[in-house]
Amino acid sequence: MSALLPLKPRAMRDTLLEATYEAMLRDSGIFFVTADFGSPVIDKIRTDCSARFVNVGIAEQNLINVSAGLALEGFKVFAYAIAPFITMRCYEQIRVNLSLLSEVRPINVNLIGVGAGYSYVVSGPTHQCYEDLTVMRALPNMRIFSPADQVVAAALPALCLDSNGPKYLRLDAQVLPVLYEISPALDSGFHVHRKGDKICLIATGYMVHTALKVADKLAASGLSVGVVDLFDLCSFSEDKLQSMLASYQGVVTMEEGFRGRGGMDAMMFDYIARRGINVRMFNIGVEGGYRFELGERSVLHEKVGIGVESVTGSVERFERTFSASSPPDLKNRGQKVIA
Repeated sequence: MSALLPLKPRAMRDTLLEATYEAMLRDSGIFFVTADFGSPVIDKIRTDCSARFVNVGIAEQNLINVSAGLALEGFKVFAYAIAPFITMRCYEQIRVNLSLLSEVRPINVNLIGVGAGYSYVVSGPTHQCYEDLTVMRALPNMRIFSPADQVVAAALPALCLDSNGPKYLRLDAQVLPVLYEISPALDSGFHVHRKGDKICLIATGYMVHTALKVADKLAASGLSVGVVDLFDLCSFSEDKLQSMLASYQGVVTMEEGFRGRGGMDAMMFDYIARRGINVRMFNIGVEGGYRFELGERSVLHEKVGIGVESVTGSVERFERTFSASSPPDLKNRGQKVIA
């Protein structure tokens, strides 16, 4: 058998939408709703599944209302818009019509938000999205998926169709390098890319790519760190993750969102403290407030503390807080360590 050819990098939205399109051809119970946001694949959906395609226009609140109504009629729904608009512009509708309603009725609505973090790099802070993990995590019954590449993104529609409830799929808008030849098992909610010694980097979305680059730089200086892709931020296997972390003294969380404002770092602080995991934690995220500079993503990341050089320096300082001969202090479990 010949070796697998490397996959050509593609946008996450294209592989996810193609998987959705193929599912719609097989299953007449799937609807696709968009807020005047298109792509070549959506053109195929509109042409071949026209009776189950709805464009509500630039009206994200109505996008949620229509999606909820279709779900109440028993349809499985994918709703599609730009990430900050499908989360924050229509937050009350998501809260009432999806999160709250799913307590009493079985509904399956999957919100696809394109443009997580800085991925709309030249559009400025109105179209960039640093808050989505915080606001969507606050909603009960909401499941959040944050893939790091096109392969995991393509595997999400099948998973979404097999489970009821509202879900948020946050996609990068840019074409990113491929991390997986085939999709990792999605049931655990995370994938271990590398094992390390004292410190494990737990990243989500775009920051998985940064974590792997940081791990390479640290390895060159003699520091081996683990790297984990956490793509399911609500339903990951807590037992499996705890078992994996047992060999580490420290955890560094990495997200392309505001640091210390209720995002992935808050989730991990809570998880580590609640489970009594004997590690110290340091959180890396966007420092400060909104920025209006335009430029390359890597340059903007360095300015807000989440670029490869910035993260490498933070991890090195964090590593120096450990004594090679002493276990982590239980008093610091689940607490932020200033690097």
